[in-house]
Amino acid sequence: MDTPAIPLPKDERERQILDKLTVIRDKLILLKRDRTKYIRSQDVMVLYDELIEQVKHLNEIRKGQCHGENRLDKVLESCFQLISLFFMTVGRTNEAPAAYAVTSTIKRLLDHLTEAGLYSPKDLESIATTLSKLDVILENAEETHSPYLIELLEHRTKLCKYMLAKLQTKLDEMDKPLQAIYEKLISIMRSMSLANTKTKFSTKEVLRLQEKLKEIDASRVNGKFVDKDGKEYSGSDTVSELLSRCLTWSDIVLDRKGAIPEAFRDKYEVLIRIRNDLERISITQAWSLRETDLYDFQRELDKIDEARVNGNFIDPDGNPAELYVQRTLLYLIRRSYGYIYYLMCSSEPVSEALLPVYNQLQTLKRCLVEVKNSGGVSSVRELYPYSLKLNSIDNMRVDGKFMVGNDIPEGQGSVCELLAECFDLAYELRVQADEMEDEEERLAQGLGGSKD
Repeated sequence: MDTPAIPLPKDERERQILDKLTVIRDKLILLKRDRTKYIRSQDVMVLYDELIEQVKHLNEIRKGQCHGENRLDKVLESCFQLISLFFMTVGRTNEAPAAYAVTSTIKRLLDHLTEAGLYSPKDLESIATTLSKLDVILENAEETHSPYLIELLEHRTKLCKYMLAKLQTKLDEMDKPLQAIYEKLISIMRSMSLANTKTKFSTKEVLRLQEKLKEIDASRVNGKFVDKDGKEYSGSDTVSELLSRCLTWSDIVLDRKGAIPEAFRDKYEVLIRIRNDLERISITQAWSLRETDLYDFQRELDKIDEARVNGNFIDPDGNPAELYVQRTLLYLIRRSYGYIYYLMCSSEPVSEALLPVYNQLQTLKRCLVEVKNSGGVSSVRELYPYSLKLNSIDNMRVDGKFMVGNDIPEGQGSVCELLAECFDLAYELRVQADEMEDEEERLAQGLGGSKD
């Protein structure tokens, strides 16, 4: 939508819808940028309803027909992407609109996995699990959300499943023992690419990874992967080809040592920043993530990714990047999309307004579980700090609800359930401590009686 290459709609009615969608998108962006207050569910729903209204008008105009993509489609996509991330931010992660951003990211990941031909069973398992969860969400959404949205999401998930099945077929053609070796090679390849993009290049680290490759190479017999009877495994050629690619990549990485040509330096530094920012957020997400922030990362990544020509990165003079630069930049893009996918899937069904309380309870629960697993407490007094904190959080409720001003944020059930779990854990530890104190008292009385 930022480039004149995407034409305006020819139909005047579509131009009017484009104008209204642009206003909706701008409102969503302003709401996203406002850090002075929490995002409220009711503010999001007003804009969501406005968006769905424009979608109805668009459907009436097009009547199921589309004569090529224009700027309206791009702005509509941005609106849906933002609305989707807003639904996550306000804690409505299990509703259909929240699925839009997830399917967008899954589609990107599948496109890249298909292009590279490098992926492990774990990559596909994670995506398959997420798509199954989205199916359940969509099944329960027909009465509460627009039929157009449901149909759109069902089409997107169906496409993702088709792509996933094609990728899975390649893995299924390998015998089980080879699948494990294949997965190990993928892991080594990614570890080398990570080492290649670190601030300080470590030759020792890459040499260690290269040694693992040579060990795998040495396990082959006449260049083939065979079983104990000498029979060649199904998929031996595929794994051998990957091994060869890994060995070649290790030599290239050791030769270049992370040096990127000046012509591609700007792209590289942008991608490094995005990757590092997303990595930091993934570590501290419980305390620092506002899901709508992912929109900006996605837009930056999409621009760089979509600017490729026939799959290649192009320098300012129109020359394609060499293999080393190509692989390095693609690794950073794919790694960043992977972080975005992880952050979306990890989004808690709790409004950002309740996240501070929710995160405190998560920490309390982890501490109480740790205390329980390490043998409990020796006296009730040791539980006082936990009990005081739990009671202070419990006292924040008004008529059983956690309020923020006059609002009742989404996620009340999740927070209250977590609070109850913490109280139950504290109670179990208290009972255990009481029993230990009673036992010690009986022992002390017994010893005293024997002296008399």
